[in-house]
Amino acid sequence: MENENDRGSGGPRPGDEWASGPGAGPGGYGQRTQNPYGPRDDGRGPGPANVGQTPPGPPQYGPAQPGQYGHVQPNPGWGGAGQPTAALPPQPAYGGDDPGSTAPAKSGRGLLVAGLVAAMLVSGGLGGWIGATVAGGGDSGRLASPISAAQPEGQAPDGTVESVADKVLPSVVSIDVRGQAGRGEGSGVVLAQDGLIITNNHVIAMAATGGQIEVRFNDGSRAPATVVGTDPATDIAVIRADTDRSLTPIALGSSSNLDEGQAVAAVGSPLGLSGTVTTGIVSALDRPVRAGGAQSDQNTVIDAIQTDAAVNPGNSGGALVNMNGELVGINSAIASLGSGNSGSIGLGFAIPVDQARRIADQLIKQGFATRAVLGVSVSDQPDIDGALVRTTEVGGPAAQAGIEEGAVITMVGERLIESGDALVAAIRSRAPGETISVTYAARVGDQPTTVDVVLGEAR
Repeated sequence: MENENDRGSGGPRPGDEWASGPGAGPGGYGQRTQNPYGPRDDGRGPGPANVGQTPPGPPQYGPAQPGQYGHVQPNPGWGGAGQPTAALPPQPAYGGDDPGSTAPAKSGRGLLVAGLVAAMLVSGGLGGWIGATVAGGGDSGRLASPISAAQPEGQAPDGTVESVADKVLPSVVSIDVRGQAGRGEGSGVVLAQDGLIITNNHVIAMAATGGQIEVRFNDGSRAPATVVGTDPATDIAVIRADTDRSLTPIALGSSSNLDEGQAVAAVGSPLGLSGTVTTGIVSALDRPVRAGGAQSDQNTVIDAIQTDAAVNPGNSGGALVNMNGELVGINSAIASLGSGNSGSIGLGFAIPVDQARRIADQLIKQGFATRAVLGVSVSDQPDIDGALVRTTEVGGPAAQAGIEEGAVITMVGERLIESGDALVAAIRSRAPGETISVTYAARVGDQPTTVDVVLGEAR
């Protein structure tokens, strides 16, 4: 699985894994529409610091490339190319209906033709009357009043896509990155008036070693940006735009109360087309998704939000919002059908905002982020439903709760665990220090038991 919606050129990019995020931190964010990232008032500067044709088959998860536009075949038209247009056969000339006439009587077909001619004459006359009226031939056809350029613009009702776009677009930016490996594009979301912007780590990664980052705002203006902090394991990064203008922070929502089927919109810069708005629904929740490119492993798995809103290369780091225009996720990855099919197929994934904002807050305040750990390494086994524990950390949270090597973990809280990635995702959705219930069998086939575990913390 790989990050799918960054867009770049020149040089290889990471591309074997999905996007990932950490556990959500408890509390501390007040009202849903309030933004905790206020402007910095201490006068300090910035803080520390994936296509060819493949046979049909199941979806593949590969790196995205810029979109490819196929040739559109001309429509041959109705009836196929080269087919003659149907016409009525020639009709003989008949006399009138007078009984004494020596001409043959009119047939039903003759009556039909006459009717058609009459209809044509009537419709022709009607068309001429309509044309004359619209052209101003009569007062009854004139417009009631002239068009006024001064008429006020209508206001979009709350909850409509139009109102969401009006609210969100000023808070979403395009990001252009240039580094030694080439150039890439992505999206970002404004967190604070003073220029703090959240995006994906894979969007700005090529600038980490001396590259340049430029931000393009919704009004077309641009500004350079610097890195505040990155967390590759969760694919979250924070940058700061160097600008004197007061930016428009996005309203923060919550991912904890999302429902499958809920309407959402994705806002970003797919294929460099800034300010693009697409709509869809929340297709699924708690999808185990990886990030981090070729180096990714189970340390990069999160519980992603799955959506069918069109997400394409370049949407990475952009906003997934609810119909109140509140941020509920950071778009990070898409599924594709494999090499040569990198566009949207209705399977997009976003890092839940509850996780993303906790990581962003840590990056802003301390330059690094932490995440919850269980203290085990796990794997999948085809004939086992659950996560098979391969090793346990000595003195770690799992070991202290009595979970040992060979155990099969089947539930975390009320969530069913069907694989190793699912377990990692479930733990990452929690906060360090949180107490959770873990259901496991000491050995395959044993009766399960449930214990409480206090999660540890790791960078």
